[in-house]
Amino acid sequence: MNLLNFTLKKDLLRGLFSLLLLGFICTSCSGDATNEADDIQQDLTEVERASQIDQIDDTLGDLVIEAYEQQEISESGRSSYTSGIPGCVTITIVAQQYYREVTLDFGTEGCIVNGHVLTGQIVFDYTRDPEAQQIMINYNLVAFTFDAKQVLGSRTILRELSNANGNPQFIHTLDLTVIWPNGVQASREGTRVREWIQGFGTGVYTDNVFEITGDWTANFVNGNTHTYDVITALRRETTCSNIVSGSVDVQRTNFGGIFDFGDGSCDNQATFTFNNGTEIPITLN
Repeated sequence: MNLLNFTLKKDLLRGLFSLLLLGFICTSCSGDATNEADDIQQDLTEVERASQIDQIDDTLGDLVIEAYEQQEISESGRSSYTSGIPGCVTITIVAQQYYREVTLDFGTEGCIVNGHVLTGQIVFDYTRDPEAQQIMINYNLVAFTFDAKQVLGSRTILRELSNANGNPQFIHTLDLTVIWPNGVQASREGTRVREWIQGFGTGVYTDNVFEITGDWTANFVNGNTHTYDVITALRRETTCSNIVSGSVDVQRTNFGGIFDFGDGSCDNQATFTFNNGTEIPITLN
C-alpha cells in the first residue's frame, strides 16, 4: 500500500467516525429534549388534575355547608331559605335529641350540580347546639363519583360562628382520593379554611361568597408529590362552578410556579407561571 492510499483511507475512517459521533450526539440531544418535553407535559397534566381535585373539594364543601345551613335555619325558624341544592338530590334527615345525620343522595344515574355530574351519597353528622361557637361536622362519601371520577374519603369541617373578622368560618381537614376513569389516582391531605365573606344570614344561596386559604399536598401514584400554599385568597362564588380569582404557590422537586385563577370573571380559564417566568394557559374543565 502506498502512502497516498494509506492517507486517504485514514482520512475516510476519521470522517466516518466523526459522522457517527455527530449522529450520536444529535440523537442524544434530541432524546434529552424529548424527555424534557415529556416531563413538562407530565407536570402540567398533574397541575390540571390537581385543579380538578380543587373543583371536587369546592363542590363537596358547598353541598355540606349548604345542607347544614338549610337544616339549621329550618329547625330554628329564623327565616325562609332559598336552597341552591337541585331537586335531583334526595335529602334524608335522621334527628335525635342533640344529634343530626343528613344524607345527600345523588342517585345512580347522575345528578347535575353546578355543571358537574354527581352520583352516590354524601353522609354527614353533627351534634346540634344553636348556642355553640364551634360545631364539628363529619362526613363520608358513599359510592361517590364526580364527572365519572371515583372519589373516596372521610373528612371533617369545623364550623366557627365568628372568626377574627367577625365572619363565619369553616376549617376543612382534607383526606381525599380521586381515581380517574383511566386508572390514574391522586390523593390530597391538608387544610382549607373557608371564610364566609358575603351572603351569610340572607337566606339566599346565590349571594354566598367565600374566601379560601390554607395549604395541602397532592400525592400521585407515580411517586410525584406537589405542595400547595395559597398566597392570595381564592374567591369562591357559589353561582360559579370554578374559583374566580386568587393564586396558589405550587412546588415539586424539579419544578414549581404560581397557579392563578384570574381577575374575578366566572370562566374556566387560569394560568400557570413557572419559576423561570414562562406562562401557559390552563383550562379548568
